[in-house]
Amino acid sequence: MGFDPQIFLQQLLSPAYLVGALLSIGVAFVSLVIATVIGFLVALGRTGRSAAGRVPAGIYVWFFRAIPALLVLLIMWNALPQLVPALRGDWYSPFVAASIGLGLVEAAFMAEIIRSALLSVDDGQALAGRALGMKPASVMLRIVLPQAIRIALPPTTNEFIGLIKYSSLASVISLRELLTTAQVGVNITFRYAEYYAVAIIYYLVIVSIVTLVQTLIERRFAWISVKAEKKRKPVAVPAGGLS
Repeated sequence: MGFDPQIFLQQLLSPAYLVGALLSIGVAFVSLVIATVIGFLVALGRTGRSAAGRVPAGIYVWFFRAIPALLVLLIMWNALPQLVPALRGDWYSPFVAASIGLGLVEAAFMAEIIRSALLSVDDGQALAGRALGMKPASVMLRIVLPQAIRIALPPTTNEFIGLIKYSSLASVISLRELLTTAQVGVNITFRYAEYYAVAIIYYLVIVSIVTLVQTLIERRFAWISVKAEKKRKPVAVPAGGLS
């Protein structure tokens, strides 16, 4: 049984794969938003001086870094609805459960990324902002965060790409994302090469687009001093040197 290009092209243009790809991207995006919000709060707790913030934040990171994401998804879909009646409604779909579950797990890793980015910003800059009369919130938003974002962007993009791939774990809670779509076709036709090749193409396209977006965002947060250095004209020095 050789590779059939006709089956490959037919599946490549199939709307089912596009829907599966959009579901994978959607789960990854929502999970990343949840993870970034929670991770930022946890990172603030980890970098704070109060033990009341450091201890719970440290426990959160320890717990969710130790628990497999697959186990969290099974708990979110099977166990929690038994404990919380509000989760038994139609609104609690596999998409919602997968997004929340992966978001909670990813928040532990995002907390460490954000924490390292915040610590990389020199304390003197925050002190200078406060000396100028800026409030702590303004110092964080206008001085610390712009620099921290530039540092945290590459690892955050890697985490987003990882979430797109980890969304395939949601097949255990009946979410038909990209890889599950390919697997369903394989189970019916036993044409492994063609269906998996289509999934590979979709993943490559998605990652390429994400990488391009990352490059554009990195340019947005490039150091202003570097841009100014490129525009600076050379200064003529007299032959006799500077006096």
